[in-house]
Amino acid sequence: MSFAIGSALLFCPADRPERYLKAAERSDAVILDLEDAVAPDDKERARSEIKAQLGGKGNAPSLDPGRTIVRINPVGTDEFENDLQCLALTPYRTVMLAKTEDAQQLRALASYRVVALCETAAGVANAGSIAAEPNVVAMMWGAEDLLASLGGTSSRHSDGGYRSVALHARSSVLMAAGAAGKHAIDSVYLDIADLEGLALEASDAVASGFGSKACIHPSQVAVVRAAYAPSDADVLEARKLLAAAAAAGSGVFRFNGRMIDGPILKHAEATLQRTVCH
Repeated sequence: MSFAIGSALLFCPADRPERYLKAAERSDAVILDLEDAVAPDDKERARSEIKAQLGGKGNAPSLDPGRTIVRINPVGTDEFENDLQCLALTPYRTVMLAKTEDAQQLRALASYRVVALCETAAGVANAGSIAAEPNVVAMMWGAEDLLASLGGTSSRHSDGGYRSVALHARSSVLMAAGAAGKHAIDSVYLDIADLEGLALEASDAVASGFGSKACIHPSQVAVVRAAYAPSDADVLEARKLLAAAAAAGSGVFRFNGRMIDGPILKHAEATLQRTVCH
């Protein structure tokens, strides 16, 4: 199952229906959050707001189901069961499973396309088997819950860079996604005002192979999209390189003073693919 949904995914608290359409309009996909963004006492109201989009006669929802993800509560909780009962009454079939920890949990969601959010030590350790599940369409990682599951206090150093344990988790989930042929989503950047830091992290996500990055505020979307959109110079260079490869036939060849082989060509193809997504 493919997950061609765009580069900038925006979280929206599910108990704030007045923000639903704004979030969808400003991003490539909206993530209606029934988990951390909603207080325990407000979760039932949040589910009601999702269902209320359909009206009393089962009308089409205001959000496009193809560009809507619902983050649901962890397996094994009462809230998870309540979330599934809610979703059964909607057309939304892409869910983000909070605190995914093992492959068995995905089987309770066999009729859904699942973004597996690995944000605990167990989830990161089992990322490979999780990614291999057939209904998993994408993998995402989370730093703060991960550090909490380890008894830590912060995922980042004072300069904003990730601690080594967070970088290990990021790489592990990315590698698991790649090995299983699944889409990889980079975690959120919590410092909303630091757009420069976000730009650097988003650029690294692109270069590392993440297909998307999650956002927590509309102001972050443009920064993420800019990081994923290749420059005109990059596109021209990629096209020239691929044309030279076609002319050379097969094997290693020389281009602009460099020796070019298969991996370099794949980088060029990835650059052109990002132009399609933008």
